[in-house]
This record gives sequence, structure tokens and C-alpha cells, in this order.
Amino acid sequence: MTVEEIKDYATAFKKSMWSPVIDLLNLRGRLAIEKNQEVIDSQMPSKTATAVAHPNIAFIKYWGNINHELRIPTNGSISMNLASLETRTTVTFEESLDKDVLLLNNEPATDAAVTRVSQLLNRVREVAGIDVHASVESNNNFPTGAGIASSASAFAALALAASRAAGLNSDSDELSRLARTGSGSASRSVPGGFVEWYAGEDHETSYANSIAAPEHWDLVDCVAIVSDVHKRTGSTQGHQSADSSLLQSARVADAPRRLELCRQALLEKDFHNFAEVVELDNNLMHAVMMTSKPPLIYWQPATLAVMDAVQEWRSNGLEACYTIDAGPNVHVICTADDSQKVQEKLLKIEGVKKVLTAKPGGPAHLVG
Repeated sequence: MTVEEIKDYATAFKKSMWSPVIDLLNLRGRLAIEKNQEVIDSQMPSKTATAVAHPNIAFIKYWGNINHELRIPTNGSISMNLASLETRTTVTFEESLDKDVLLLNNEPATDAAVTRVSQLLNRVREVAGIDVHASVESNNNFPTGAGIASSASAFAALALAASRAAGLNSDSDELSRLARTGSGSASRSVPGGFVEWYAGEDHETSYANSIAAPEHWDLVDCVAIVSDVHKRTGSTQGHQSADSSLLQSARVADAPRRLELCRQALLEKDFHNFAEVVELDNNLMHAVMMTSKPPLIYWQPATLAVMDAVQEWRSNGLEACYTIDAGPNVHVICTADDSQKVQEKLLKIEGVKKVLTAKPGGPAHLVG
């Protein structure tokens, strides 16, 4: 073996000795780089989304839950979204926040409201795999907490805005389920037009779908505002006390029949049968409220005056009927042809401060 061959052999031997060490060092270097990248990736940049949703008026009411935490209702319900009334909500996930922040109609929200919003945001964070707090700004163009389903539009808009800001592409059914956990009726404000909420038995089976498009029936909701003061007892507390009424079990047992009557009348645009079942269902729900412990009486003198007047108008040929959510304001549902006449008549009733009008509205949607 020549001297040069010996030198080459020695060099190769040294390389073979150190090769595993060099490979190990290279591996450690790559792992360190990847770990640093994971830290960078986990620091989510601020992401924002804005959504608009409409409140809805229930023709067949939701009152009472079989699961209060998930807001699984005792019975299904049918409603109509209200086009000209809306909640606009912006959600921004920000690393700099140490807690969730909520502005409601440009004012800092109560701790209870923030907690309720955070519970929904926690569900979004869990699915998205993030651990970032959010700032939420929500504004309504109608009275809040006065029986116009402000929580429905609020949580429908929140569900959509938060999901999109977190990078999720949830479908309508998923958003309806998510919105329901914040406010039961919010599940109905996610789809558009005329909507049915299937009661279900658990989180997966309780959601809402559209059963007819907004243009299916040219109805108008004339909302007689008799009070814009926030109600003393909210719907959440009311749902929890529903079973204390002896009438609740009878109301729930008959709900499938009323649902079928309402669905059929709505799809066939049969106002006579529609009006009868809508007013019956309304009266049953408020009877439960009034006989619960403690009793919930939302009506005011002007509320009763409007109810009485609407029944008289219908007996004289005007196509109109009343329904009232958990509050004093009266929703007078009428055909578009009679809406102007209904508005004029409502404004003549003592105690009616103003009348808001809304046609069937579309689904919750992103803006901006």
C-alpha cells in the first residue's frame, strides 16, 4: 500500500467515526428550528370577522329545555327571520388580551353577558385549537331585551363571526348548533326565511333548517313597541322555571300537532289556519309563564289592547294575527297588502309608542 493510499484510508476512517455525531448534531439543529417554528405558528395573529344576523319571531314557541346547559328544547319550533332588524357583531382574536371583552351597543357589557359570550367562544376555541381571547363588538338597530329576540340575532351573528375569525368554515347546521348553546332561539336565526328548529335529543340532533325561502310568502311583521325597557326576567331564567307550571306538560304534549298545523298552513299560505294556531300557541306559552313559580307576567295594558284589537280586525276581514315573545311588545303578523293599514291602526292604540316593520329575512351572513 502506498503512502497516499494509507492517508486516504485514515481520512475515511475518521469520517466514519464522526459521521454519527455529525448526524446527531444536524438532527438536534433541525428539531430546534422546528420547535421555534411551532412557537411562532402557535402565536395566532389578530384575526377579525364581522357578521350580521336577524332576530326571528316564533310562530310555534320554544319555552323550556330538557338540557339547560346545551339548550336542548322541550319541543320544536317554527319562526320567521325579520329582514330590517339586525345585529352586527365583530369578533377579533388578539394575543394581547388576557380575557374576553364585550361591547354591547357601544357600552361595556355586564359580567353575566361576558360570561355567556365566553362560553360560546370557548367552544370555538376548542374546535379551532387556539387559546386566544377575543374582543367582541355587537350592535342592534332595535330595542334590546324587550321581547324582539335580540339574543337570537346576537348569538347567531357571534357564532358566525367567531367561527370565521378563528379560521373555521362551519356549515349552517354546525353554526345553528353552536348558536343554540348561547341562546336557544339563535339556532333559528342562522338559516334564512321561514325556519324550523328540530328539538332533537342531544347536541348533534338539535338544530334549525329553512323550510321556505324569504320570498315564499309575502308576510310582514308589524312590531307594536309598547316598551323599550329591558325586561326584569330574561328568557334564560324563564326556561328554567317552565316545568314549575302545571300547564307546561300539556303544552309540550300538544306541540307536535301545532307544529304540523303551522308548517302546513305556512307552506300552503293559508292565513286563516295560520292565524289560529299562531295565537293559540302564543296563549299557551304565556299561560305557562303566568303559572310558573315565580310567575312571569310580561304583558302591559297596551299589550292586551293590541291583542284585543287584532282579533277584532281579523273578524272584520283584515288578515292579521298576534304573537308575543318573552316581553311586552306585540308582533302583529299580516299580509303585505294589509301591512300599511295595520301600521296605521296600531299607532292609534293608546300605549303604542312606535311600530317597526319587517319582511321575511335571509340567513346570518358575513360582511366587510
